Amino acid sequence: MDILHLVDRLEELFNESRPIWLTHSVIVDEDRMLDLIDQMRVAIPEEIKKAQQIIAQRDRILAQAKEEANRTLALARDKADKSLEDNELIMAANSQANQIVERAHQEAAITQHEADQYILDSLGKLEMELDQLLSQVRNGITALKVDAYAQEPQESRPSPLENDLL
Repeated sequence: MDILHLVDRLEELFNESRPIWLTHSVIVDEDRMLDLIDQMRVAIPEEIKKAQQIIAQRDRILAQAKEEANRTLALARDKADKSLEDNELIMAANSQANQIVERAHQEAAITQHEADQYILDSLGKLEMELDQLLSQVRNGITALKVDAYAQEPQESRPSPLENDLL
């Protein structure tokens, strides 16, 4: 039986009791009072056992909840640490990649400069060779003209006097 119900019945018994005049005492039905007290003696240990079981269950649930919270917190910390490490690895990889790209740009610029210099040198040499060839060609043409002029018949050639008159 519920302890609160028994307390309600005890209060009801008190209210039904007859007061003694000029005192704060009442006359209570002894059998009913003793019966209620016996029922309370039986009910109170049961209520206490239930309360203790509820407290034990509450403590067990709290312990499980704390353990689960600690596990979840540890997992979250591990995940955050791993994420941080991954971010650091990514940042290090990006930094290294940027350095490699920068070095490649520098090497490409050096190679481009060297290639341009080689082309300028080659074109300069070619220009000098072409100038020499052009000079040789002009000299050859001049020599051939001189030879051709020297081999022309005398008749067809105007005399120096005729050249002056013309």
